[in-house]
Amino acid sequence: MTDNHDRGLQYDLATLIGRRRALSLIGGAGLTLVACAPSTTTSPNSTTNPAGTTSPAGGAPLDAIPEETAGPYPGDGSNGPNALTQSGIVRSDIRSSFGSSTRTAEGVALTIELTVQHFDGKPYAGAAVYLWHCDINGDYSMYSDRVKDENFLRGVQEAGPAGELRFVSVFPGAYAGRWPHVHFEVYPSLAEATAAGSKITTSQLALPETTCKEVYGTAGYTRSVQNMSRTSLKQDAVFRDGVDRQMATVSGDAASGYTASLTFAVQG
Repeated sequence: MTDNHDRGLQYDLATLIGRRRALSLIGGAGLTLVACAPSTTTSPNSTTNPAGTTSPAGGAPLDAIPEETAGPYPGDGSNGPNALTQSGIVRSDIRSSFGSSTRTAEGVALTIELTVQHFDGKPYAGAAVYLWHCDINGDYSMYSDRVKDENFLRGVQEAGPAGELRFVSVFPGAYAGRWPHVHFEVYPSLAEATAAGSKITTSQLALPETTCKEVYGTAGYTRSVQNMSRTSLKQDAVFRDGVDRQMATVSGDAASGYTASLTFAVQG
């Protein structure tokens, strides 16, 4: 395995330049995050609706989550393997491979809860999210040598009436040159996603430093400790120009598992 995971400047340059242009147009205002636990606070400029999601006070429009590179290991057919058209990709629990292999990824339990909204703060019911991330060793299924024959840690979910969806996974490891993160693509419908059709946006979710250090202190994440010590959000090729709308709110602990939550807006 190499450590060239989606951090090469030549690979990401066009995406990062496009993101900065977009941010200059939309003002770069922060996106409200949803908390999973009562002890977590929400933005002072937001209100919470009965479904538990947040929207801006006064109904002001939201800014779209920044567009990011999918990296070299998307598994969406754009760079080799295509998991989206495989039977079994629509699932909430993405810890195990499906199809010819049933191997389960190791690691500290992580539930990822996303809420997809339109710019006006209304839920994007029926949108579909394809989510993927590396394993405990920093390897990507379907690509990295050690897990090339696996397709775990990849899945698609359809947003419910409140724009909500949920993935059950394990905490990703940290590999050289990148801050710990999760990739995702948003599609206008489940049918469009499973046909590997036209996507609305591609972005990444960042994980908080404190939580990462807690997780990487547990068995199996030894390599992640060293890798994370060599990078920072300011050095990260994707997050260095701002991470406010991509940083998840996390609750839980290493023993019982964590929940990472993010509410974001997309065009469409």
